[in-house]
Amino acid sequence: MQQFLDLSNLRQVLPLDSGIAALHPDEAVYESMLGSWEQQQRSRSLTDATINERTTVVRHFGEYAGSYPWKWQASDLDDYSSFMRSKNLAVSTIRHRQGILQVFCSYLVSPDYDWVEICETKFGDTPSQICLPWNTTKHLVDNEGHPGRRALTLDEIETLFNYADSRVEAAVRNGRKGALAALRDAQMFKTAYSFGLRRAELRGLDIQDLHGNARVPQWGQYAAIHVRWGKASKGSAPKRRTVLLVPELAWWIDGMTQWIEEDRSLFIPGSLAALWPTERKTRVSLEYIDRRFTALRREAGLDPALSLHCLRHSYVTHLIEYGYADRFVQEQVGHQHSSTTAIYTSVSGDFKNRILADALHRFNDLEKS
Repeated sequence: MQQFLDLSNLRQVLPLDSGIAALHPDEAVYESMLGSWEQQQRSRSLTDATINERTTVVRHFGEYAGSYPWKWQASDLDDYSSFMRSKNLAVSTIRHRQGILQVFCSYLVSPDYDWVEICETKFGDTPSQICLPWNTTKHLVDNEGHPGRRALTLDEIETLFNYADSRVEAAVRNGRKGALAALRDAQMFKTAYSFGLRRAELRGLDIQDLHGNARVPQWGQYAAIHVRWGKASKGSAPKRRTVLLVPELAWWIDGMTQWIEEDRSLFIPGSLAALWPTERKTRVSLEYIDRRFTALRREAGLDPALSLHCLRHSYVTHLIEYGYADRFVQEQVGHQHSSTTAIYTSVSGDFKNRILADALHRFNDLEKS
């Protein structure tokens, strides 16, 4: 009977007429609710990752409330929201979790399912919608990100990459073991900036994702990158896109050519196709990428508010400053809406002054004519 003492880890629908239901009817109904909800989401073709995340949020809330869904009240959500705020969770995270609980409660009270009737028969109580317009977080502004997270200036980009290169040179000069890893990391972060990649997109790159472009045959296989792990929406599969290398960032080619043709093989990756292998013949982890960028930024003496994602902001901003059309930039970074790309754009004072100077020049010419 030991296997029945902790039912919270079961990932299946428990028959309500089973022996387990007789011993623990409340737990059996709860597990059946979650199992049935998971099946309903799979019928909508949501991914396992999305389903598992949602179930985890519901379980966490249930543990916090200390009760089962048919006893949850709006005041429980109020307390939980206050708890999340006390943990300094981002507003978007709080809203996301509230949204998951709202979807789960809507499923329970739906007349298309029998949970209201089952709970009333077995427990004399029924589930209700606890996520209401007056106790959930609204999406009031386009950008809820940390204000310190911004695009790096061109000088900051140069400082960061020069420091990354200097670490490689110092490691080689001193005969240190980490020289190869430092070289990989430097080229990895240059790639993130040169193509405006998200963290997971960067990690997921394989050698086969490097592509040519008939318009610039002299760049060989380094003219474009095929992104296969783009940000998914609403539980769908990762989005794909091809990102073209722009001439202003063609300096990236020399370092990437050396990495592919000379240095990557020193990791002895075997059949592993990952563009960024490790000594253990695995793909670098997301945590490693964050950790290494943080270390480089700190050692280079840059603003501590800058994160890896700021390289993506920098890419968007600098392409706009170079004069590329908004639609082109939007397609390059894989944004569905132009408003999202606009949020990423924080052009420099020099760029704005140049635009103003051009406008004044045109205005003066008109006055003289």
